Amino acid sequence: MSHGDEVAEIPSGFRVVARSSDCAHAAVEYPEKKIFGVQFHPEVTHTPRGMDILNNFIRTCSPSSWTMKDYLETLTNEIPQQVKDNKVFILVSGGVDSTVAFTLLDMILGKERVYGLLIDNGLMRTGEVEETNKALRALGLDNLHVEDASRIFLDRLKDIYEPEQKRKIIGQTFIEVKDMVAERLNLASADWLLGQGTIYPDTIETGGTKHASVIKTHHNRIDLIAEMIKNGKVVEPLKDLYKDEVRALGTLLNLPSHLLLRHPFPGPGLGVRILCCNSANPVPNEEEVLSKIEKLIALDRKVKARVLPIKSVGVQGDHRTYRHAAALFLDSLEQLEDETFYDHLVSIPNRISEINRVVVSIAHMSRNVNSSEVDQDKRIVNFDKMCVTPSYITEERVKLLQAADEIVTRVIREENLYDEIWQFPVALLPIGYSAGGQSIVLRPVDSKEAMTATAHKLSKAVLKKITDQILNLNGVHFLFIDLTSKPPGTIEWE
Repeated sequence: MSHGDEVAEIPSGFRVVARSSDCAHAAVEYPEKKIFGVQFHPEVTHTPRGMDILNNFIRTCSPSSWTMKDYLETLTNEIPQQVKDNKVFILVSGGVDSTVAFTLLDMILGKERVYGLLIDNGLMRTGEVEETNKALRALGLDNLHVEDASRIFLDRLKDIYEPEQKRKIIGQTFIEVKDMVAERLNLASADWLLGQGTIYPDTIETGGTKHASVIKTHHNRIDLIAEMIKNGKVVEPLKDLYKDEVRALGTLLNLPSHLLLRHPFPGPGLGVRILCCNSANPVPNEEEVLSKIEKLIALDRKVKARVLPIKSVGVQGDHRTYRHAAALFLDSLEQLEDETFYDHLVSIPNRISEINRVVVSIAHMSRNVNSSEVDQDKRIVNFDKMCVTPSYITEERVKLLQAADEIVTRVIREENLYDEIWQFPVALLPIGYSAGGQSIVLRPVDSKEAMTATAHKLSKAVLKKITDQILNLNGVHFLFIDLTSKPPGTIEWE
């Protein structure tokens, strides 16, 4: 219960059956009318015994049984009815969702009625396109075309700074490239439908359900696609499933575990992990915010705090927020091992309305920084020199983030942590000690269905291994680790 809003008064006839330190009416019931209510999310992984609550509710309702095998049978009957005599041109990325969707449509409709398109948008991870092409063909999915459209995407993202605008441009360009390729391959006739690996959280976060607010527009939910859906031109076999259910369906389809357990990767690629801005955006009342932080976590002289002069996307009160991140500069990483101190850090976005994310600097001493910009006596940063460089997505910034992401992936594989961590985004911020400097943010998270998440705690040894290599990248001034839970922060920064 970290949204910051609550039902303060309950109706007549109801009684409170659960409360917490944050919520006086966490759960209520009206047994005579068999009405039950909760002010939290029992369906998400991070709610203790949440599934017990739902199972008790199901027993009260006595519904028919449901299994993934039943759902697969339903899809096997429904998809041919939806597609009719048409064919499906499906966009694939190599991620879990699109791989399962491609495999499913190929199995149900047959190769002659399904064709895959893998678009290189210039925002993929290092070697991603080649590896995806090879993996899909190894599954027998050779009804596939690979299109290098990286120059088109990068040109259209020039001088674009606002996150929602970036997402919409990327989504629109995917469709335009798809249409261009379809025309060239003679797949542009009216009997070809668009296939997508959209899952339920994509729809929720784009405000696509009756009571949902827009958290962020997913590339597969731009206005053009919404109109195509309305006209029956889109096939989305996974649209009602969460990520863990998609993996369960993939298991039924006999897909190999190394594909099903791949870390989720956003459809827009690194485009939503490269933060852009045309000017610094400091919090107006920084001294007041810093004072609140100090009171909350009892900062001493060994800890310094700043509010980063750039915003990121979050979700608070079931609505999108676009607010600042609090950055803590510790004297030693051992301080993170103090559970009370760590809990205070994590609570900052829930307690201070101007903040929706908290990060800790794990390396603010880089060989890429001039010695004059660092207080040599205290060996800590002169924070007054932190500055933002106006930046949009460029090939150079993409390459820098690709290099940092490759380091992280290699290290967690070497340390046998890849399967333990649910997802490990790496973000790039246009913040440094001086003009042109960049910051890398590590965002390892534990989750199951992506609706909630908590930061995964990395050991000091792993952090040092990552730090030593990333600080060798030219231009990196700061290296942060994101401790924010979802909510209030989204998993991705944009």
